[in-house]
Amino acid sequence: MGSPVVLGIESSCDETGAGLVRDGRLLGHALASSMDEHSRFGGVVPEIAARAHVHSFGPVVRQALDSAGLRMSDIGAVAVTTGPGLSGALQVGLAGAKGLAYALDVPLYGVHHLAGHVAADTLEHGPLPDPCVVLIVSGGHTSLLLVRDLARDPIVHLGDTVDDAAGECFDKVARVFGLPYPGGPAIDRVAREGDRRAVAFPRPMTGSRDAPYAFSFSGLKTAAARWAEQRRAEGGELPVADGAASLQEAVADVLTRKAVAACRDHGVSTLVVVGGGVAANSRVRELAEQRCRAAGITLRVPPLRLCTDNGAMIAAVGDLLVRAGAEPAPMDVSIDPSAPLEYAALHPVASRGTVRAA
Repeated sequence: MGSPVVLGIESSCDETGAGLVRDGRLLGHALASSMDEHSRFGGVVPEIAARAHVHSFGPVVRQALDSAGLRMSDIGAVAVTTGPGLSGALQVGLAGAKGLAYALDVPLYGVHHLAGHVAADTLEHGPLPDPCVVLIVSGGHTSLLLVRDLARDPIVHLGDTVDDAAGECFDKVARVFGLPYPGGPAIDRVAREGDRRAVAFPRPMTGSRDAPYAFSFSGLKTAAARWAEQRRAEGGELPVADGAASLQEAVADVLTRKAVAACRDHGVSTLVVVGGGVAANSRVRELAEQRCRAAGITLRVPPLRLCTDNGAMIAAVGDLLVRAGAEPAPMDVSIDPSAPLEYAALHPVASRGTVRAA
């Protein structure tokens, strides 16, 4: 017999996801989003997100099972996001996952949300090369990582964002430009009609010797806001398409330049670009392909359906942990809304104030 079927549960923000994975193969998954409920507020409202997870948890799990042609009794392990994320949202997912694991008498695994994004690529392209450089670009995170065995080894941070992440920059500038939330897809869509050389936005931290792989997008956000304010003050119509294209080019330039440099400097031949909406950005993908090809680096990017938050990526980590013989989480496992990414397994226990990692 092969490995057990792993059910993965994701509820860290505004999407409720369930996925089923066995031996590295995605069997089925389902997703429910509360994005429309948040859009009128210009950002995610934690209370609305938590309530949406309560309503969606059961239906999403059933839809995932139906898509895989499986029954609840076929589940052999449960993996769930225990951090980072919104506290209330994480609590809903963990409570549901504990209930299922207890009722089915199967092991439970706590998973770091960002490790899930890394593992998502394995469902499309197979096992990650050891080592590889991973660029995580999501709404709240921008990081360059050196990854070896995701289930067993510590994850090495080459560089992280020191202030706004790339996704935050897109969201905040989109609001200034009068574009809808979420800002990333809106910027990408409008930028197709613009000139990416129209505005000379800065490329933050590209000349840093002390932190060559760190990111900072707060200054770029401010530069774009000031540009928009100046154009409006001059009485002319704001050329949103040119502004969006130029902003997107600046972000893509910084991300891909640092990622390729990290691969070259560490002798790594594979770059994996993962994360939320920014990983789905058309210019980020295009420029990454061009620069990796020129540098002789293999580029791996998950398909769009696996770039956003989803249960399949959490199930993928759970499957890796099961096959690696990792210790399951205790049933009193808690959440850690601000957990640093150190290991793929995340088993914090609130009463003891400790974190267990596989």
